[in-house]
Amino acid sequence: MSTRPDRRRFVSATTASLLAVGGLPVEWLRVAPWVSRRAAHDLVIRRGMVFNGSGAPAVEAEIAITGGRIVEVSRTIRDTGTEEIDARGLGVSPGFIDIHSHGDGNMEEDPRQESVVRQGITTIVVGQDGSSRAPRARAQSSGAEPGEEPATSFRAVFDAIDKLQPSVNVASGVGLGSVRAAVVGQADRPATPAELARMRAIVEEALAAGACGASSGLEYTPGAFAPLAELVELCRPLKTRGLPYTTHMRNEDDKLLDAIDESIAVARGAGCPLQISHLKTQGPRNWNKLDTVFARIADARRAGLDVAFDRYPYIAYQTGLTNLFPVWARDGGTPPFLARLDSVGTGARIKAEAIGKVNLIGGWDNVLIANVRAAEDKPAEGKRLGAYAKSLGRDPYELSVEMLKRNNASIGMVGFAMSEENLDRILAHPYGMVCSDGGAFATDGPTRRGSPHPRGAGSFPRVIAKYVRERKALTLEQAIHKMTALPAARMRLADRGRIAPGLAADIVVFDATTVADTATYEQPFSYPTGIAAVVVNGGIAVREGQRGAVRSGRSVRPS
Repeated sequence: MSTRPDRRRFVSATTASLLAVGGLPVEWLRVAPWVSRRAAHDLVIRRGMVFNGSGAPAVEAEIAITGGRIVEVSRTIRDTGTEEIDARGLGVSPGFIDIHSHGDGNMEEDPRQESVVRQGITTIVVGQDGSSRAPRARAQSSGAEPGEEPATSFRAVFDAIDKLQPSVNVASGVGLGSVRAAVVGQADRPATPAELARMRAIVEEALAAGACGASSGLEYTPGAFAPLAELVELCRPLKTRGLPYTTHMRNEDDKLLDAIDESIAVARGAGCPLQISHLKTQGPRNWNKLDTVFARIADARRAGLDVAFDRYPYIAYQTGLTNLFPVWARDGGTPPFLARLDSVGTGARIKAEAIGKVNLIGGWDNVLIANVRAAEDKPAEGKRLGAYAKSLGRDPYELSVEMLKRNNASIGMVGFAMSEENLDRILAHPYGMVCSDGGAFATDGPTRRGSPHPRGAGSFPRVIAKYVRERKALTLEQAIHKMTALPAARMRLADRGRIAPGLAADIVVFDATTVADTATYEQPFSYPTGIAAVVVNGGIAVREGQRGAVRSGRSVRPS
């Protein structure tokens, strides 16, 4: 790897005093006892400014990797590596861990996961928003080869991931919405005692197989139909394992505080940690609620509850267009929902509530159509719905209903509804972590389609570029901690998220002065800049913009 003199400007005043050998933490100087100092290594990273993930300033050090593990971290590695990376003037960090990802959604189509790994992400935590790859109700499963059963257990899911060999590591929670769909279905009704027992048994099985927690998506069906008592019961198995209940809360706008209280009540009732997904105050009239949100989290922590949260570094969210429509209208699944849109008894009420939700986020021009299925609606992708409807001479609500019908209610949208100042505070909060909440796609191949949210390609570089360098909402050391050691500890991934001998060799090498996201809402298919190398389980996944020869990701489980 070539070295440019300007990269040396990365060395800041805060780290210069630690460059001497005496400034290195003692534990960094250990050499794993099973490795001879005379042996050649698989990979050596030379003379980088190494952040160990703890939040401490960087120190100049070298890293030796053998057999997918870090075997030595010291000022100078005497032995050579089969491959070497010259990291002079560059930052070296544990691989980024995306604590809330949907990057497994199309792994079978394209296991390269280009937009993920090129951000420096080496581990994704999926099974979010109440939806996971298992359990899968037989009537809802698809894609199985003739004679094969679809994946119905987490053991089968993890085996399939390992067989696929993705570019990054994949950890997964169990989605309580998926559990409900498999046992109760799409109906808005309480589970029977027998059904509740079956659901809890599924959660227990998933955790025993290696799920890293349980998630809910309470704005989505059928998860929205789960009452508090059901959520508490299904989260009880998390307690003994110290794994979190991760929730896309029931509301993130006008009833945000009620949703915070419900989330805390679930975790308190189950005795487990709470992870609030993509914390936000949605809609301008709710922006002033952040102080109260933080106060309630602080109160819960003082009372002994382990509460934390995550957030992606954008002020627009992505969801399905159906999320603008009331939950009650979606009872029973897609066919009943579409029928209710035109029903004399329900159509007017649905319209009033949907328009109210649109007005909350600032109008139809704050709704961007991300992806559709119907060829007739492809021109809408990447367009603001208000402006698009106006160009056709149509009413935006009526056009939305027609599009939902043509696309069997499957339309992705991006909504612009959040505050930049609140985002600064959420990212900087001591218990806040960084996520993408994004999927995986590529600039070429089968996953280049639609108009995805740019967070799928830019979240982690964007934190450094915009919120560290530009807005100075947090320091680089803090940002790296929130991207590495903090989420690793949260999901009990004990051998990841830090740089130390004996741990998994997941590492990102980057230029802290130039790293930046380039994907936009208008042009999302664009990779970040400034990521010099990405190492996953000791294998070079990306180097100077070029992909490595092998994919070395695998399924990972909590300790």
